[in-house]
Amino acid sequence: MFTRPRIIPTLLIDDRDLIKTVKFGARTYLGDPVNAVKIFNRKGIDELSVLDIGATKNDREPDYEILRDIASEAFMPLSYGGGIRKLEQIHELLAIGYEKVVLNTALIRDPQLISRAAEQFGSQSIVASIDAVKTRDGYRCVIADGTEPTDRIPADLAKEAERLGAGEIIINSVDRDGMMQGYDITLVRSVVDAVSLPVVAIGGAGGIEDLKTVLHEGHAHAAAGGSMFVYYGRLKAVLITAPSEEELTEVGIYEA
Repeated sequence: MFTRPRIIPTLLIDDRDLIKTVKFGARTYLGDPVNAVKIFNRKGIDELSVLDIGATKNDREPDYEILRDIASEAFMPLSYGGGIRKLEQIHELLAIGYEKVVLNTALIRDPQLISRAAEQFGSQSIVASIDAVKTRDGYRCVIADGTEPTDRIPADLAKEAERLGAGEIIINSVDRDGMMQGYDITLVRSVVDAVSLPVVAIGGAGGIEDLKTVLHEGHAHAAAGGSMFVYYGRLKAVLITAPSEEELTEVGIYEA
């Protein structure tokens, strides 16, 4: 584990709305993503990830207008994923202020996009994102916002992403998405142990102890989440929030 792991809120957007899903299905409308970014600015977060979950499955390009609005307000490093199929799109996203692009479906449909992008823009800008479900035969990858199953194994796909030139891996548990019951540590470890790249875990964070567990026991290099950064309390009232540096130090995520 790195001395200071990153904590990364992840914002899901669809048709310019900020939403939150459960197991990639049922969704809740949360408001305006730009307003959420303004609040996160005050929280001093390490990084922010923006994912357009409808872009790929609806065959849409990235919505550059809303993405520019987000980038113009953000004080923190940004990553973006959704609907990316061409080098020209990656160039545009980097040009408007996104440090990294997140490629998910393309990792399976067009793996050479990873290598071409890494060669042109640098591996540090290219993140390979893997969505996984647990089956009777072990973990399998899904694409297109979880709507298309594949026979690929997450750890093997992560190895391929590393070989292609990606600079970072995101591993996302579809089964834990929005459940706020903790990360799938077995899934995370399977990917961490398979590659030498930094691995970001997402799917299941319900509180600060879950972040600690996935970093210390899952050996993830960064902990990302959605629900715990946009909900508060048992009834899930909408509240954009993030743990403070003092809280993260107190539980042992950051070193004093």
